[in-house]
Amino acid sequence: MDILLTEPLIPEAMAWLGQRYPLVLRPELASDAAALRAAAYRPQAMVLSRKLRVTREFLDFAPRLRVLARLHADTDNTDLEACRERRVRVIQARSAHVRPEAEYLLSALLMLYRPGIGLPLAGQRHAQIGLGREVNGSTVGLLGLAPAAHTLALLLRGLGARLIGYDPAVHASSPTWRQLQVEPVTLPELVAQADAVSVQVIYASRYKGLVGEPLLSHCKPKQCWVGISRSDLFDADALARALADGRIEACVLDGAEAGFASRGTPLHEAANLYLTPRLGSHTREARARASWYVAARIHELLRTGMPERGGSAQREALPR
Repeated sequence: MDILLTEPLIPEAMAWLGQRYPLVLRPELASDAAALRAAAYRPQAMVLSRKLRVTREFLDFAPRLRVLARLHADTDNTDLEACRERRVRVIQARSAHVRPEAEYLLSALLMLYRPGIGLPLAGQRHAQIGLGREVNGSTVGLLGLAPAAHTLALLLRGLGARLIGYDPAVHASSPTWRQLQVEPVTLPELVAQADAVSVQVIYASRYKGLVGEPLLSHCKPKQCWVGISRSDLFDADALARALADGRIEACVLDGAEAGFASRGTPLHEAANLYLTPRLGSHTREARARASWYVAARIHELLRTGMPERGGSAQREALPR
C-alpha cells in the first residue's frame, strides 16, 4: 500500500492513480482513530477527510509519509509546521471550490431576498406571500476577500448590486479593490450601509468574535447575512440578540462548528438562523476538479522517487 484514502476520489481519478501505485480505499478509518494510526505506518501518501486532524503525534505513526492530501482547503485541521519539519508535502484542492462557494453565497442571498421561494420547499405550500427585494440596486457588503469573494463580486455586479467591502488583512489602498470594482470601507461602515453582508474571511484565531456587539450595533435594520467562514468569527450571544431584535432579518451560515447553535445556546431557538452542513463546496464539478488535482499532484510528487507499476518512472501528461 503506497497510497491510503479515507475519502474517495471520483472513480476515474482513483482508477488512474490505482494503475500507477498500490492504492487502498478505507473510508471506515475516518471514524476509527486507533485503526487509522495502525494503518498509517506503510503509506507514502494519504488522502484524508476534512474531519481528520493531522497532529505531530499522528505523524509519529506515519514514518514513510511523503504526501498528505485533502479534497478541501482547511488548514485548521493540519499542523503545517510539523509537516514541514517531517518533509511531508501538504496538498489542498483550494481552487476547486471557489466557484461553488460563490454560487452558494449567491443562492443563499437570493433565498433571503425572496423568502417566498423557500417556503414551499420547506413544506409551507400555502404560506402567506410577503414582499421580497431585488439584488439590483441594493448594497451588498463583502466581509473578507477570500477567493470566493472574487467570483461572487463578478456575479453580483452582473445583477446590478453596489458592492462595498472590508478585509482585515487587505489595506484599503490595495489594487484588489479596484480590480473587483468593490468600494473599500471600514467595518462599521460596511454593516451600516449594506442591505446584505456576505462573510468569506480567511479565518485566523485573532479574528475570533470579530462580529460581536460593538460591530452589530451599527447594523442597518433588517439586514441579511450569509457566510462560509468559520462560525468562531461570530460572538454567538451578540448574533442571537441581533437576530431577535430585527437588526439582522435572517442569516445563513455554512459549516458552523459543533456547539454553535446547539441546545441550551442563545442561537438554538433563533428561527431566522439557518445552518447548512458545509454544502458550499459540494458539487459534482468541484469534486471532479479536486479529485483530478489531488491525483495528479500525488503522482507528480511520488514518481520522482518511486517506480511505477511495470517499470521505472516515466514522464507523461498529467490529467486535467
